[in-house]
Amino acid sequence: MSIRHIHRATLQTWLTESGLGSGEELALLDLRSVEAFAKGHPLFATNLPAENLERDALRFVPRKSVRLVLVDNGDGAAAKGAAVLEGLGYTDINVLTGGIPAWTADGVNGLPTFDIPGIIFTESVRDLRGTPSIEAAQLKKLYDAKEDVIVIDTRTREEFARGHVPGAVNAPGEEILYRFLDQVPNPDTFVVVSCAGLPRAIIGAQTLIDAHVPNRVAFLEDGTAGWTRATLELATGGEKRGSASAAATAFGVKHAHELAKRARVRTVDQQSVADWLADTTKRTTYLLDIRSTEEYEAGHVPGSISAPGGQLLAVSHRTVATRGARLVLIDDDGTRAVTSAYWLQQRGWEVHLLENALTSAGAAPAARVPELLNS
Repeated sequence: MSIRHIHRATLQTWLTESGLGSGEELALLDLRSVEAFAKGHPLFATNLPAENLERDALRFVPRKSVRLVLVDNGDGAAAKGAAVLEGLGYTDINVLTGGIPAWTADGVNGLPTFDIPGIIFTESVRDLRGTPSIEAAQLKKLYDAKEDVIVIDTRTREEFARGHVPGAVNAPGEEILYRFLDQVPNPDTFVVVSCAGLPRAIIGAQTLIDAHVPNRVAFLEDGTAGWTRATLELATGGEKRGSASAAATAFGVKHAHELAKRARVRTVDQQSVADWLADTTKRTTYLLDIRSTEEYEAGHVPGSISAPGGQLLAVSHRTVATRGARLVLIDDDGTRAVTSAYWLQQRGWEVHLLENALTSAGAAPAARVPELLNS
């Protein structure tokens, strides 16, 4: 199929028709710079700067026959990118005429987007589940009174090091159950979950509540932003990071089982995944390793992409460019994969956990995913 130029109405129609899990798949790539993308991306497209397109296209869009739309800043970069992709073998390439300026010409209200923004999803979780919260001033009073309280910061290690509530410990979103017992050994400790604002804190707190940990749990209103707004100072610096202890791992598996039952998380065997990946005509499958980058680099399943679960939950469109694709998650004991799958399914994705993959790849101890899900 030749390269086509489409107008906003066509893309609006495709976005509306290609709801997650139904309709024809749609991949959407924003070729603007990282800086331009960060200022606003109403499509929630995957940002792949034009200069990296040839190198990274296959990572973000593994199926070359998928319907693919390129957007730019109205500067012709998408047309040049289309030629690059055609040379790589992609067969259904579309360029949004006028790029992002044309998309936003009359404002963005009412326009369909590529994904549910994390802030909207998590605020609906808070409303529907009644997730408890605490203000910074209240937390400071507990600190001053030397109450048994701990703050778990669910952001990345790098974000945590730049500034966090004093005394906080770090557990990126997918690791909150995996590391919980090591960080909170006392079931009577009050646990406050924080991030920079709201989304990851709400998800972290509700994860612990839904997994039935014994502790009282709440999230910190507006996270570190709320802490500094209350004229309180942040601490800086990271913390040493190792694997969770055997006891913490067992605790994580036990409580992730509650999430697995609630969400009916599914597993898939390696042969089925191989068959899915070999299908280049009907459906896109992403093989995502949701462990830390360091664990991935130490050994991983061939063909898998490093996609630490916390960021995958918060901004899935940065890793998964194809709307309606199937996600297969890889983990060692299953705790982090189940935690990630639990929320991704609620955001509309079809998610499966890969059985025993890391053992066969020689990358980790025996996986206990089937045991976790079927016990």
